[in-house]
Amino acid sequence: MPEALKMGKEEELLKTAPFDPRFPNQNQTKHCYTSFLDYKRCVKARGEKYAPCDYFKKVYTSLCPFAWVEKWEEQISEGKFAGNI
Repeated sequence: MPEALKMGKEEELLKTAPFDPRFPNQNQTKHCYTSFLDYKRCVKARGEKYAPCDYFKKVYTSLCPFAWVEKWEEQISEGKFAGNI
């Protein structure tokens, strides 16, 4: 499978985020940020083990540059994040 990535004994199928009609343009920055917020809100409301939250995580990890996510996580831990979670 060319689209599969071998990780140890498991294979993980890599996919990009599906089309979302709320974000029809090529610039996906807003989609990235919204998915990050949706994931954090979902985890806050339902907990880490609630499987449907993983959808938002897959979307933001597919769309967002790692440096942005790292910065947002740092801001959250410092209490300086501007988003409403």
